[in-house]
Amino acid sequence: MQKTRFCLRVGQLLPYSMSESNTTVFTNPSTFILLGISGLEAAHVWISIPFCITYAIAILGNFTILFIVKRETSLHGPMYYFLCMLAVTDLVLSTSILPKTLSIFWLNFREINFSACLTQMFFIHCFSGMESGIFVAMALDRYVAICHPLRHSTILTNSVVAKIGLAVMLRGGMLVLPFLLLARQWPYCRTDIIPNLYCEHMAMVKLACGDIRISSYYGLFVVFFVTGVDVFFITMSYIQILRAIFRLPTKDARIKTFGTCASHLCAILAFYIPGLFSLLTHRFGHNVPLHFHILMANVYLLVPPMLNPIIYGVRTKQIRDRLLHLFTHKGTLKFPPALFSSLTYCFGHHVALQFHVLMANMYLLVPPMLNPIIHGTELHAELADDMVLSPLS
Repeated sequence: MQKTRFCLRVGQLLPYSMSESNTTVFTNPSTFILLGISGLEAAHVWISIPFCITYAIAILGNFTILFIVKRETSLHGPMYYFLCMLAVTDLVLSTSILPKTLSIFWLNFREINFSACLTQMFFIHCFSGMESGIFVAMALDRYVAICHPLRHSTILTNSVVAKIGLAVMLRGGMLVLPFLLLARQWPYCRTDIIPNLYCEHMAMVKLACGDIRISSYYGLFVVFFVTGVDVFFITMSYIQILRAIFRLPTKDARIKTFGTCASHLCAILAFYIPGLFSLLTHRFGHNVPLHFHILMANVYLLVPPMLNPIIYGVRTKQIRDRLLHLFTHKGTLKFPPALFSSLTYCFGHHVALQFHVLMANMYLLVPPMLNPIIHGTELHAELADDMVLSPLS
């Protein structure tokens, strides 16, 4: 039996077909319908589990970064200010997508208001461009810190960091604003169904009729201008950084200096590689199924906000030490598993019972396993320091 799709028109649910889409006119549609992951509707509940976990990790990790940097005055420096900007950008970017996505998966609530669709499109493209700009700012910080270490504090003052952040924000907003102005004046005469989980510029371009070449050309200009310029400056910064590193006298000094850039490089790769792969599949993957395109587009937007706090939390010694101190000395090691277990019980009505049981047991069993390891490591480090400071005669 063939399934019938529906679209919302003039307050009624009407069957949707391709023949009708050619004659239906939506001059100013009040709502759009987000189709979700076409072809995988039966698996929406299961697909929502990794999406929800990704969102929970992104929220918890980025708020933790903000809390630690705010609480520790020793981390009030340019590198960590840029890291806080990145955390805020990741929070806004993931929050602009995931709540609506989960409502599609869990509640089958596919309708989105036209104004809300434009707002979501603005936040997605604006904050994606801002994240790319922040990576350029962080590359500049690493360049000054390694190539001009004695002038780092005088070049990147707090006012300069604030001006860089303001410039990144204004660039993202000004470049994306024409998307909204053009989208509001398009006539929509094909359909009001968007085959995606969120409102995206090119998806809305395909729904419009008439001459849309200006929108298409401007969209390509923004993509290549933002990505091309940012990648160029990042590359030039790291060429200079590598030249300075290879001029260091000892191997240990080279490794230690390059280690300060490792977390930034990992975050850059986590941001640009999924984006490049998504762009290539859209451009050349004509035989790739639609659901694969949708999943790759969501990986590009959702995975970096999850990975960035993990990368910086693991690779940056100052944040890692403050995080361990916070969890072990404040007795908060149980907090993340307990919070996640409580959320799954309160809101995960569609989550399998086995998952609830596993989370409850993780909350009870993992902290007793980790506590002696963490405290034993700290005790061993303290004893080693005592032996170095007070050697036996």
